[in-house]
Amino acid sequence: MATHEGSLPGRPEPIVSHLGIHPVLNTPVEGPWEDPHEIIYLAMGCFWGVERIMWRLPGVVGTAAGYMGGTTQNPTYEEVCTGLTGHAETVRVVYNPEIISVEQILKTFWENHDPTTLNRQGNDVGTQYRSAIYFTTAKQAEAAFETRRAFQKVLDEHGHSQITTEINSADEAGEFYLAERFHQAYLHHIPNGYCNHGPNGMTCPIGIV
Repeated sequence: MATHEGSLPGRPEPIVSHLGIHPVLNTPVEGPWEDPHEIIYLAMGCFWGVERIMWRLPGVVGTAAGYMGGTTQNPTYEEVCTGLTGHAETVRVVYNPEIISVEQILKTFWENHDPTTLNRQGNDVGTQYRSAIYFTTAKQAEAAFETRRAFQKVLDEHGHSQITTEINSADEAGEFYLAERFHQAYLHHIPNGYCNHGPNGMTCPIGIV
């Protein structure tokens, strides 16, 4: 990840705003969202596929593609791709905890990418493609570490490597910056667009309520 000294300077103003209504979920992309709702931030490679995986889950009421975990203010996609901002391509997931649990969301997270490849998902290579969970509540933190332990046991049984997923609080990870309009709900607008996500063949034993 980039340091403060090595980061690009960024800019004081957001690169995108007024995104309106999510074309799939029919909720405001930038909020506010109806209560009850909670937010968790997930990075698992290219955010196009991640966002689609998440908006398909019953109980998820909002998704957005963005950048998180870096030090550059209001970065652009091109800047993030240099690796000099420190950000990961991240999806903000807003969900109704009365309909879907955070464990169910994290089960989907673990089962749909390779969390053992450091700074890489398939052909997508760089720190911006790292695996990460940025939690906003103590319950989410507990679930993140618990499901990681459970999924690591499954990986061990199948002879796979150690999980490299970063787990951190959203406060420590820093601000979530919305990605450019082009990236929002990308696979809804371009259904046959690039996506390297899908089941990894492993089952996380936690998260079924």
